[in-house]
Amino acid sequence: MTTRNKFNFSLHKDPMKATKYLLFLALSLPMILSCRGQLSKKPPIHLNPNMDQQMRFEPQESTIFFPDGRVNQRPVEGTIARGHLRQNTEYYQGITEDSTFVTEIPVDVTKSFIYRGKDRYAVFCTPCHGLAGDGEGIIMEGGYGFVPAPSFHQERLREVSDGYIFSVITNGIRNMPSYAHQIPVEDRWAIVAYVRALQYSQHVPENEIKEYNVDLTTLRSNFKEQQAARQALEEAAAAGGGGEISAERGRQIAEQNACFSCHSTDGSVIIGPSWKNLFGHEVELESGETVIADSAYIHESIVDPQAKIVAGFPPTMVPYDFLSESEIGSLIAYIKSLSEAENGQ
Repeated sequence: MTTRNKFNFSLHKDPMKATKYLLFLALSLPMILSCRGQLSKKPPIHLNPNMDQQMRFEPQESTIFFPDGRVNQRPVEGTIARGHLRQNTEYYQGITEDSTFVTEIPVDVTKSFIYRGKDRYAVFCTPCHGLAGDGEGIIMEGGYGFVPAPSFHQERLREVSDGYIFSVITNGIRNMPSYAHQIPVEDRWAIVAYVRALQYSQHVPENEIKEYNVDLTTLRSNFKEQQAARQALEEAAAAGGGGEISAERGRQIAEQNACFSCHSTDGSVIIGPSWKNLFGHEVELESGETVIADSAYIHESIVDPQAKIVAGFPPTMVPYDFLSESEIGSLIAYIKSLSEAENGQ
């Protein structure tokens, strides 16, 4: 009996063995056929291709299912998408039922929560406001022409409510954009908590400092020495030719500090009063009083803009007290030159 006959005889004698043999051939055949033995640009073989094209629409796709022919449809009137029912205005908007800002953060402020705020602050806030919250971020020191970011340590911002800071992060203010899309709600509150921690770190009450056996006399002495050294550097720079006062320098300083984004020179109203024909003329204040826009008034408006608010304009200008006296003098000279040019002097 030949080998082939013996093999056929054994299959007939053992049906289970025959079944396993046929199953092996059935599984091996597709594997053998799939191995072309060479590179191919043809798509792979799909034994079950019914999942390649599903019965669904892609975003922005057209369709005849809806009358307007668009797949993207507005939500059904009176419905709210899942996760967007934000009835808690104190948490999501930072305001109370009477639309005033909440005074305190409406979540539990824990150590980990503040550290989360520190992490998010470092990512989104330090480029402008600096690590210490003093408004000396990296882009504020490069002469890029940005409106200077305010320091969180000025009295005005220490006195604002937590809801106000949250609203600024959410909606933006002046040239600061909204961060509502980049920063989740909870992280915004965490940043508020960290800003408060920064403010407190720079304004700890004296009686609390004494509890930690800190030598305040030495601290004050060191601070005065640092201030004196800084003033000496400024005076040295002025002596070297950088402290001249001129209208042209004032125009350059105005450009560097983005003053023209709020103040025009042609009489048009932007955000703040126009500088055209301002110097030497009467200005009406929000209090109902009037003052003459002389050098003293303009100087005060630059370093303490909240002291005298011009009627009809929001109190949104931040203090520019970081400018040297020669820089402020040059700004005043430039504003004065605009009035002189207008009057033909």
